[in-house]
Amino acid sequence: MITKQQLKIILFSSAILLLIIIYGSFDPSSSHFFPKCPVKTAFHIDCPGCGSQRAIHALLHFDVVQAFKFNALLVIALPYLALALGLTLIKNPSEKITSLRNRLYGHHATLIVLGVVVFFGVFRNIL
Repeated sequence: MITKQQLKIILFSSAILLLIIIYGSFDPSSSHFFPKCPVKTAFHIDCPGCGSQRAIHALLHFDVVQAFKFNALLVIALPYLALALGLTLIKNPSEKITSLRNRLYGHHATLIVLGVVVFFGVFRNIL
């Protein structure tokens, strides 16, 4: 019998695998079925997420330099996000793990991440 937790992991893994196949097979720059950024469409500026789809495609083809050019913040944030996922999947975490998770993903960290995202969004449109 599959538990609720196992089902969540299976569904999440399946969704990630499907996205890897899609983004690895099709180039968002030339495929028309990928969504366009509403901020760029409406205001003609790059939001902090602009270029993320192309960056993911480049990363799946091991082109880190091109991915960094498309969206440096995404490339830098991926290890942070992977660590968050890893810490979340730990069953019965120790006090050290819980403390680390609270420091890296707690209230203050959320404010810092928000500040970095806003700074990046402003900075990328100035240069």
